[in-house]
Amino acid sequence: MNGKKTVQEAFNETAYRIAGNGNRDVQVLKEALAAVENSTASDIYGTGEVIEDFQTKMANILGKETAVFFPSGTMAQQIALRIWCDEKEVKKVAYHPLCHLEIHEQDGLKELHHIEPILLADKNRLITLEDVANLKEDIACLLLELPQREIGGQLPEYTELEAISAHCRARGIKLHLDGARLFEILPYYGKSAAEISALFDSVYISFYKGIGGIAGAILAGSEDLTKQSKIWKRRHGGDLISLYPYIISSDYYYQQREGNMQQYYEGAKELAAWVNQCHDVTTLPAQPVSNMFHMHFQMSKEQI
Repeated sequence: MNGKKTVQEAFNETAYRIAGNGNRDVQVLKEALAAVENSTASDIYGTGEVIEDFQTKMANILGKETAVFFPSGTMAQQIALRIWCDEKEVKKVAYHPLCHLEIHEQDGLKELHHIEPILLADKNRLITLEDVANLKEDIACLLLELPQREIGGQLPEYTELEAISAHCRARGIKLHLDGARLFEILPYYGKSAAEISALFDSVYISFYKGIGGIAGAILAGSEDLTKQSKIWKRRHGGDLISLYPYIISSDYYYQQREGNMQQYYEGAKELAAWVNQCHDVTTLPAQPVSNMFHMHFQMSKEQI
């Protein structure tokens, strides 16, 4: 043994972790279920009080007519884009080159739905209004990810976001929000989740990232959108007999952590300021706009 550890091994042995909400072990579920009555009925194939109440709650928080709980965001987002493409009868959508659908889903959008993605902007920067206005292709939907995870969690200015939304609506282009980390950006924008969601026709949020639940996602929008999404959810195999462990943990940890996002944001800014004082290490963005940033080392992997 040469005494060297992998990054993952070193992370696993770290006493104080700055990323995430702690260990992802069975205690996460046990804590969420601790106060739940034994007589609480499970959901059954997408129906029942436990799922319907949570869907209504999240629809209200996001300011949308209705919402549907999905076991995964991958499923929810592909389905949203499919519905918008079918509505317009155009099998093209636009998104960032480093969008989750493009680099993390084994081409599911293309292989399962035969939808052609149009990649907007250089991979190292955000999509701008100019990029959208200069589109040469007829598209059904534009997807924006807030924050843009693969480039350090960058965000457009809110006025730019409003301008893109207005442009899309004027041209009949649906606007979808990949809001996996939507709650984490509220402190920077100084807006509510409903105010930001109002700029979009459909919204996806995750419950295992900043919220720290087990798994699960919400897709919110109009009643027609969610009605169709339930059909596609069944087609995708997303209607498990019961999803209540995911739903209960999502609701529990949402209540525990949605009020902490300002604290997480301030902590990220403080940490980034310290990191940027280190030799040959910088953060992107230089000052975080959420509780996320990337660290760049100006040296070889061997030196690191």
